[in-house]
Amino acid sequence: MTSLLIAGYFAQSRWRRLRSRAAIDRLQERYVRRQFRFLRRHSPYFATLPRVGSRADLGKLPVMDKESMMANFNRLNTVGLDRDRALEIAVAAERSRDFSPTYRGVSVGLSSGTSGHRGLFIVSDRERCAWAGAVLARFLPSLSGQRIAFFLRANNNLYETVNSRVIQFRFFDVYRPMAEHIAALGSYRPTVVVAPPSVLSVLADAVVAGELRLHPARVISVAEVLTSFDERRFREVFGQEVIFQAYQCTEGFLGYTCPFGSVHLNEDICYFEKEFVDDSRFVPIITDFRRRSQPIVRYRLNDVLTLAADQVCGCGQATTVVAKIAGREDDVFSFPAVGSDGRVSVFPDMVERCFLYVPGVSEFRVERHSDDRLVVFVAPLVGEVMDRVRAELDGLAGRLGFVPPRVEFEPYVADSTHRRKRKRVENCAQ
Repeated sequence: MTSLLIAGYFAQSRWRRLRSRAAIDRLQERYVRRQFRFLRRHSPYFATLPRVGSRADLGKLPVMDKESMMANFNRLNTVGLDRDRALEIAVAAERSRDFSPTYRGVSVGLSSGTSGHRGLFIVSDRERCAWAGAVLARFLPSLSGQRIAFFLRANNNLYETVNSRVIQFRFFDVYRPMAEHIAALGSYRPTVVVAPPSVLSVLADAVVAGELRLHPARVISVAEVLTSFDERRFREVFGQEVIFQAYQCTEGFLGYTCPFGSVHLNEDICYFEKEFVDDSRFVPIITDFRRRSQPIVRYRLNDVLTLAADQVCGCGQATTVVAKIAGREDDVFSFPAVGSDGRVSVFPDMVERCFLYVPGVSEFRVERHSDDRLVVFVAPLVGEVMDRVRAELDGLAGRLGFVPPRVEFEPYVADSTHRRKRKRVENCAQ
């Protein structure tokens, strides 16, 4: 039954074409009506809120975040789970690295994300099948002969279900030593590599050093923000025209890169409200049409996305195109404006782009500690690189009109444990 469900969701996502905004609108209206009929009957939380019969009615409902989700967990979920018991199971799974136990037939897990705040998520078997079908449909180059290497924090039993003569999955635990994985990867010879940018960086280093022969048909970045700096290097080292991104979190599968290199929002899975922070950047507020065990309704994410100027893509899909996942809202820098009492917001992608223009930089990380102090961790830590980085950051301050902070330099040291999601740009002064 699981394989049939995955196949059904795969076919729906692979071959459905949404070629106009009108088609997307019709589909979303139908999905909203269906979802809220269910939630009204099965979620004590939504039973007491105003009725929703269309997307326009969503504005009647409160905006949710991780804190309110946890506070209302027992009344919100539709499968009768207790938050404290679910947390016990999720914590035990994290400690044992065995993610197979369920709670009343529902998978439970912890979510910290790049924000660092712990949350709890639950997913039914049907929801996991829907996720797997959609992800495979969006990213598989073809339907046969695929050997997929997943570098992730937690395994998923669904991968074993999908394993066959034509599609093979192998899970690589990012908490294990990377030297073990590099040896195994060489013999596995994957056609598709799925990994966070921090892991892809280690694999790229091994390829450059001659320690690993890797010729995948597709490379997919997950779990962390893919910067332009990393994307350029991965294309060169892995011989790819496009580095694909899976924009997802525990709240849902939100977006994907098409073969034309555009990042599309999954508007056949979620409805996206846009809270604009400037002319093109916005924070998404999502409503998931498929999540029922733990409804995701008007959930405000901590991401900042940038709309693409050109919304027409050669792939033919009319879904919204995102130019950039600019980073986490928590990591937007703020500095005093020149000549006024105001402040200037500096988005993470603006900071990381400075390093694209500095020859010789192999690794970097930028931390804001106060209005007048930035710490830059960089490799190699040499005078010419430091001078060029300082000049680029001063130039950014001049273009945006903020008072340039003092810049301190430290040697870059990679986190070999991968226990914390990598951030190239982080606001440490919160």
